[in-house]
Amino acid sequence: MDLLLGQTISFSADPFKRPLADCVKHERCGGLVIENGKIADIGTADNLRAKYPQARITNYGDALISPGFVDAHVHYPQTAIIASWGKRLIDWLNSYTFPEESRFGDANHATEIAETYFDLVTASGTTTTVSYCTIHPESVEAYFTAASKRGLRVLGGKTCMDRNAPDNLQDTAQSAYDDSKALLERWHGQDRLSYVITPRFAPTSTPEQLEALGALWAENPDLLMQTHISEQHEEIAWVADLFPDAKDYLDVYERFGLLGPGALLGHAIHLTDRERDRIREVDASLIHCPTSNMFIGSGLFDMDGLMEQGHRIGLATDTGGGSSFSMLRTMAAAYEVGQLSGHPLHPAQLWWLATEGSARAIRMHDKIGTLAPGTEADLAVIDLASTPAIAQRTARAGDIWQAIFPTIMMGDDRAIKAVWTNGKCLKS
Repeated sequence: MDLLLGQTISFSADPFKRPLADCVKHERCGGLVIENGKIADIGTADNLRAKYPQARITNYGDALISPGFVDAHVHYPQTAIIASWGKRLIDWLNSYTFPEESRFGDANHATEIAETYFDLVTASGTTTTVSYCTIHPESVEAYFTAASKRGLRVLGGKTCMDRNAPDNLQDTAQSAYDDSKALLERWHGQDRLSYVITPRFAPTSTPEQLEALGALWAENPDLLMQTHISEQHEEIAWVADLFPDAKDYLDVYERFGLLGPGALLGHAIHLTDRERDRIREVDASLIHCPTSNMFIGSGLFDMDGLMEQGHRIGLATDTGGGSSFSMLRTMAAAYEVGQLSGHPLHPAQLWWLATEGSARAIRMHDKIGTLAPGTEADLAVIDLASTPAIAQRTARAGDIWQAIFPTIMMGDDRAIKAVWTNGKCLKS
């Protein structure tokens, strides 16, 4: 049994829907108890010391004990091409993504990148990722194996493409179904791993492949399904050309059984009113990727309008179109997008999005993303004075959110004091 001491913040409600005073509790001298990989209790330091005298104590002082960050949309195979210069979406895929992804049929290469990727993201306080792999089963094996070694709860799946991609990166409708089925039977539910059905996006799948993957999802309705939607205007026009009978981009997915609860729709910047209403009606999740959207020049996500409509929204780095492995930098970018849209996000809303909000988007808030007793002990311990620049600003903070916001805007992996996964200290 471990007793971790430090500052804690816990959410009792969605800060987009309730006043902060009604949904957030801050303990200046707080702590939590870990037992058998789960959070057993949370409270003040004095009460927990008295209640659990036998516990092994780790005192993090003024550091913030937070749920580990949940990154709801990544491409781990793009680790090595992050921050590649000067391309919009379609050119990015052809110039950088596809050449790099073609290397992942080599199991050794896939393993090397997966190990590097998880070292980088855990150093940044992320304990759950939802990744697109490549068309190669080897890429999925490497991803889940590396995550399992670290005790992480992660999700991912084989990316499926059977057109508009290089020949060496195309499968078929049948092989996409067969490979995905074999991989989900091999990995889904093993350790803390979950398989996700993964058509890359409508332009790189034929109707036959989309239909096959829709059938696979219908056969395995407990799985999530991830894809992209409405990232750039050129992409939307391309989809309209490829699927002239569809009402819109979203309708392409729906007609093939790829829309419903458990759908994770990445980007979703340029949705029509009909698409927004339909996504909310079926309670699919939208995944906001702010560093990627700015880096590739896609546009501004309408967080305020979509939250007002009641959408389920998660936050993500979108590595490597996204320009950082850090959810701190991703929160900062989400704040900047909000400012450009006329609706800046409060630090509490940003922190919630990176933890419980993303966990809700991937339907795992009963397991991760909170400090609630009974949930899994995936934690990031945040030094709120990790650099001289941050420390001098935090020293003037009048409340916890003023203390956290400089780390959101200026923090990096130096702010991550410790990481716990499944009740064990992974980084200290």
